[in-house]
Amino acid sequence: KYRAQGCVNILVLTSVGELLRTWKKMPEVEDMPSIALHSVMASPNAEYVRWKAHGDFISQLNYYDSMKAVISSSNHEPTALVIGSLSHLEHNGGFTVGATDVKEKLNEIRNVGKNVMMGSSSASLALAKRQAECNRTVFRVHKGVKAFSFCRKKNLLATGGLDRIVRVWNPYLPGKPTGVLRGHMAPVMYVHVASEENKVFSVSADNTVKIWDLETHSCCCTVSSKASGIKGELTACLYLPGPRALCVATGTLALFHLKAGSVPEPHLLRSHQEPVVCCRYNPAFRQVVSCCEASVVKVWDLETGRWVSEFIGNAGITCLAFDSSGRRLVTGGRDGDLKIWSYNNGHCLHTLQHDENQNEVCDCTYMEVNRNGCVIAVGWDRRINVYFDIPRDFHHFRKPQPHWQDDLNHGHKEDILCVAQCPPFLLATSSYDGEIIVWNVISGHMYCKLNTPSPMDPREGPDRSVSRLTFLKTRLTKLDSTAASLISNGPGGSVSFWKLFSGSGLIANFTPAREKAQVSGIVVTSGDTVAYLADQHGFIYVYDIQEYGLWGAELQPPNMVTSWRAHVSMVTSLELIEGDSILLSSSLDCTVRLWSKDGAYIGTFGQNRPWDVYTPDSWGHPRVPLEILTDPQSMPTHLVLETDVPAGCSGGRQEQGHMTEEKVLFETEKTHNPPSPEGPVVEVEVKADKSQWSAFSHDRLLSARRKPCWKVPELKWPSIYQALQCHELDFVSALREKPDLSVTGFDLLPVSFHSPEREVELLERKRLSPWRGFLPEC
Repeated sequence: KYRAQGCVNILVLTSVGELLRTWKKMPEVEDMPSIALHSVMASPNAEYVRWKAHGDFISQLNYYDSMKAVISSSNHEPTALVIGSLSHLEHNGGFTVGATDVKEKLNEIRNVGKNVMMGSSSASLALAKRQAECNRTVFRVHKGVKAFSFCRKKNLLATGGLDRIVRVWNPYLPGKPTGVLRGHMAPVMYVHVASEENKVFSVSADNTVKIWDLETHSCCCTVSSKASGIKGELTACLYLPGPRALCVATGTLALFHLKAGSVPEPHLLRSHQEPVVCCRYNPAFRQVVSCCEASVVKVWDLETGRWVSEFIGNAGITCLAFDSSGRRLVTGGRDGDLKIWSYNNGHCLHTLQHDENQNEVCDCTYMEVNRNGCVIAVGWDRRINVYFDIPRDFHHFRKPQPHWQDDLNHGHKEDILCVAQCPPFLLATSSYDGEIIVWNVISGHMYCKLNTPSPMDPREGPDRSVSRLTFLKTRLTKLDSTAASLISNGPGGSVSFWKLFSGSGLIANFTPAREKAQVSGIVVTSGDTVAYLADQHGFIYVYDIQEYGLWGAELQPPNMVTSWRAHVSMVTSLELIEGDSILLSSSLDCTVRLWSKDGAYIGTFGQNRPWDVYTPDSWGHPRVPLEILTDPQSMPTHLVLETDVPAGCSGGRQEQGHMTEEKVLFETEKTHNPPSPEGPVVEVEVKADKSQWSAFSHDRLLSARRKPCWKVPELKWPSIYQALQCHELDFVSALREKPDLSVTGFDLLPVSFHSPEREVELLERKRLSPWRGFLPEC
């Protein structure tokens, strides 16, 4: 009752042992000894203090002995958080000098207790006075405070509330927060300052967990409820410093262990200090723009790899796009906003945002529709948001256009992860549940809907998400074509080819990586002849698709031209710069790299030594980045090598697994043997030896077949590895005694014998020779 009135109730106890023994004798309620408040007030060993601190329900209350203060919070905006000092109270029940207001109030409450003992009404017990202004600090926060955390070591206070913002305060300066952390899509229900980690943990009502860096005030990590599997209403949270884990209680209990990232090696080259989430090439200025998880946007010179400039973008950037002129950069973030930048100076020109609840933007693109530029964004709100780019509009904030009717009635039912365009009017979107929808941008109508096939292996889980789409634009010129005109990734590391006309449907489905690594990047050449696929292990595969899927369903994957490993972690962006025959890639390993179209390593952006894209002698090839060379997954394997290979190692050749083994076995079985002079007997022995050797080879090949190893790639391109060619020994007949050839009248190996005089002469020459120590004995 008193908590609902915004009151803080304090009991000051003396002679605690004696008092507890007395309370244990009180009447029991539900098998627990209970004592009424008026009985406590009448006790000579207890003093009761009641403050009127807030104008609404108290959401959290903590006592901090280090500062002798009580901190409480509520949804009442003028008194959102109050720090009440208890320095005037001593453990023995007395008061220090200077607390006259509290003295008088406590005397009044004592009198109320006496009146209650004498039979007076207990209604006066509800009376409470406001604490003296000199003994409290009041924080005014928009929409109040739901949760807070105080850190004495760093002397800072963190708050979270209904406005979805985490604020960092100096506890002695209530006027303005020192940091504002934006990114939650629901009210913040729990915050904790971990001084030993220099982090702030926050949990929102939608069960999303975020970790913030106290130095940069950026989001280090986001764990959504979909990713963690936490469902139900949030009831309690607790951070455990010992195991460095966050305990979250809903309908179930979940424990999130904080695992620190590996300390970067001093010799490893990095383009960013944090994982790179996206990068794009700007052909107008021949520059590369990349962004990391800390929302640091960097601009690089393509021709030399030198750093040009950088700035801090909006909270948690997830995607990048350029306008048609290449002069402005569009970024989407986890806070649901899109921003348009003059990226050369880092000035934010416009902010594109919803009136509704902000949901994370997963992907965006800039498209010309009827000669009008527009930004199209998709994300967790499961809608297609179109913002018209009006050059003469000087308003900083812009709102999206009304949603398409087909989008509202028949659109995606799950979070949209990707958007791809094919001018002049086609747009494709894909969602978490594997659904792909192709739209007519001009009319806003749905053209067709495609459903990704479920994974064949049930152990792969229910994930059917499609996060990458690419149009084959040359095949879309004929609207009645039956050829595959859309490529998408899928579950279990699969890649799908779809036809969109003459009855939409699946044309082909194959898996590039043998370890079923998720495909994270898809790009094709302008003529739709070659496709580049990148996966979450950092490998890039090149396929010839010039005639693939042109005349109906395909049962086999396309021919793979080459493959190489570009990064040691997932490739987040892949872009082909065809004018220079260059491939641009970025990864979670904090690097942005440049490659030739055949896989020759040019360099890593940020390296000390600049390159010249027109001079191959300045490239890093044939060298490769050290971390790729030393990573266990980069180790090549061969069929003949009978060593255990890490499960993730990859070479690049897909097929020829069992075919190669059986071919070796077949060639072994038909090895030619020289004829034996002893006829059928020798032939029988040779056949026996041959059968034993074949059985041995077959058993060895079967054991190698069971091992999850990869085959070495065909050397059709400059490889950084060299493999030894192993050949089996030919079969030969067993050794026999020398045949007696005296019957023929001559000896095939004639031997000459010396006379005794000749032998004495040879021995004398040997004794006098200066090389006698090196001559053999006779």
